[in-house]
Amino acid sequence: MAERGRISVIIPLYNEEESLEELYERLVRVLSNEGHEFEIIFVDDGSTDGSLDVLRTLRDKDKRVKILSFRRNYGKSAALSEGFRVAGGDVVVTIDADLQDNPDEIPGLIAKLGEGYDLVSGWKAKRKDPITKTLPSKIFNLVTSLVTGIKLHDFNCGLKVYRGEVVKNISVYGELHRFIPVLASWEGYKVTEKRVSHFERKFGKSKFGSSRFLNGFFDLITVMFITRRASAPLHFFGRIAFLFFVIGAVITLYFVIEWLMGMGMHVRPLMVGGFILIIIAIQIGSFGLLAELFSSRIERSFSYREYRIDD
Repeated sequence: MAERGRISVIIPLYNEEESLEELYERLVRVLSNEGHEFEIIFVDDGSTDGSLDVLRTLRDKDKRVKILSFRRNYGKSAALSEGFRVAGGDVVVTIDADLQDNPDEIPGLIAKLGEGYDLVSGWKAKRKDPITKTLPSKIFNLVTSLVTGIKLHDFNCGLKVYRGEVVKNISVYGELHRFIPVLASWEGYKVTEKRVSHFERKFGKSKFGSSRFLNGFFDLITVMFITRRASAPLHFFGRIAFLFFVIGAVITLYFVIEWLMGMGMHVRPLMVGGFILIIIAIQIGSFGLLAELFSSRIERSFSYREYRIDD
């Protein structure tokens, strides 16, 4: 079975020199005790501290350690994407380098694959982070679950296990690492989650700023378009256009009623805003129609990479 095959552990990192040796030792202990054949792939995302030197020391004493090193910081999605590309395991594990995730949870997550799942995401039910991180994260996870229809509590947990084929068939770029379960589910893979323990950060501080929340909103729109609306762009853009048109029409109707009741028709900012919303709605709707035409042409000429005839 795949869950008993070779394991690739992928660790994206940026300036985490203090935690790397301890993480390596804990991973080796857990995986060796389980009797797994494994490789550990560290992806150094342009660290400016001594992280790369620590990794080279680990590699020199253990040939199961592999290093991918970026010349500059490209972000977690790029690091995971490259790690996925070189991973050779039947099972792939991702874990963050800050020691907040517990390597001892890995066997339980792998065992969950044996229940017929393709991706098992960790769920930090008792998260050891300040409220400035936990509250926005709860809102993000709730909105993502409602919008995508995928019932997970923690989409962005760094600790996940995958069947090897999953990581070869999803494309992670930009900051879409937050939505890997969504991308995998869209490709037809079975996704679930499992509660995992979580620890306070032991060294340094988080490398993610407040901009990740705004980026997450835009990425959610991207994922929704790529997945649920890609085959019918007019559905995606049409809903947005309809919302803008209704708001603009209500505003305009208000001033029309005022005019019919004998009140003077004076140009006011709200009136202008209503007209602008209607114009924007028409433009978005037109874009949706063009995208629909373009999509239909592609569909007619597109050959799927894989398909199955179920007799």
